Amino acid sequence: MAVSRSSHTRGPVVGRVGVLGVISTLVLIGVAGCSTALTPAPITDKSTGGGGPGAGVDTTASAASSVPVTAPVVVAAPALAPAGPGFYRVKPGDTLYGIARAQKQRPSDLIKWNNLPASLQVNIDQLLRVAPPGAAGTATNADEWSKPASTPSAAAPSASKPMPPMIGASGASGASGAPAATAGNSTAEPAPPPVVAKGAWLAWPAQGNIITKFGESGSKGIDIGGTVGEPVRAAAAGRVVYAGTGLRAYGQMIIVKHSNDYLSAYAHNSKLLVKEGDTVRQGTIIAEMGTGQNDKPLLHFELRKSGQAVDPVPSLKKGG
Repeated sequence: MAVSRSSHTRGPVVGRVGVLGVISTLVLIGVAGCSTALTPAPITDKSTGGGGPGAGVDTTASAASSVPVTAPVVVAAPALAPAGPGFYRVKPGDTLYGIARAQKQRPSDLIKWNNLPASLQVNIDQLLRVAPPGAAGTATNADEWSKPASTPSAAAPSASKPMPPMIGASGASGASGAPAATAGNSTAEPAPPPVVAKGAWLAWPAQGNIITKFGESGSKGIDIGGTVGEPVRAAAAGRVVYAGTGLRAYGQMIIVKHSNDYLSAYAHNSKLLVKEGDTVRQGTIIAEMGTGQNDKPLLHFELRKSGQAVDPVPSLKKGG
């Protein structure tokens, strides 16, 4: 009976052991499969055939790092020329009315001189005319060529860059009316014929109509219309004390000294026919007419008395 009991119990034990063995085997197989799947595949560089020294090396990063990096080329904007006398270059924040107020001009004049659009818009770096055609940039510059000099040396023109003389300076005329010596010519010229500045004592310097009146838009003289190349004549006898382009707003200009008080100026000529120191008589052809600031043929004519601009029309003879 005892032998029979032990034989009955051995069967189930063996069965359990067999089941556990099968489970353990399956677990080991699963673990082995997972470890095989996690093994990384080799990286092969096909450009070297897969078996060369470079096999398995990623050359993308090294190739990218070897490409030289060129810095961007910055092209500097061209420098703008400075605004000359009588002009203003618009700056950020400027307005037409602000510019007119700063330059002591009327906005309507700036609109006319610069042909501005109806929107009245001005652009940064835009060059605007802020002085009337035929006048210098500011009132000081406009009067400078004929103001009395405080010292004789102030009126002496430079030999390298002659400038218009200043009335009342001994360099332009001595107290006795003796003429000044011109550059390169130390010999004094004969004194000009005496001038009586009374009534209508001036001849018309050009034949044509007055297209800009004295005082119009700040003009310190008159503009006489005509044709390019037309003769320009001395309005009265005197001596040429300046002939050149020292004042940009006047172009090629001639100044004739008639007496210790009176000067006359002839601006915007196309050709000068006299030089400094020449003595001229009334009606002598001294230049040929050119064009003004707006490219219109004209002569800008001014008369100064003791350095002050005066209207020349009352002193011009009737009938030209």
